Amino acid sequence: MKKLAIIAAIFGADAAAAESYVPVYDQATFLSLVSGKELRNRLYGVRLNVSENGQIQGAAIGRQIVGSWSWQDGYFCREMQWGSRPIPYNCQLVEVKDNDMVRFTVDQGAGDSAAFRLQ
Repeated sequence: MKKLAIIAAIFGADAAAAESYVPVYDQATFLSLVSGKELRNRLYGVRLNVSENGQIQGAAIGRQIVGSWSWQDGYFCREMQWGSRPIPYNCQLVEVKDNDMVRFTVDQGAGDSAAFRLQ
């Protein structure tokens, strides 16, 4: 259960500071940020690739992450699986900072957030 709590934190409970983050409202801008880059959260060992074809692949704490995403009404909407555990569908506000940090905030920006470095 502890590992699940950590993964939940990764995908929606990071209290990243709000300074200098700018909202991303369109898919083209989002793709220009993440295409060909890996999203990393070193604290939890998360590495993700978000592809232009709507797929998500990566790993966290030694388990594979797979999923799919789409862009809907200005939000990044995704559904994933971490190992054998589902991570339910959710639409998230995307924000960028200094073109090398991206933050996802669940529930269309009303919930918890997780920040990733783009590498």
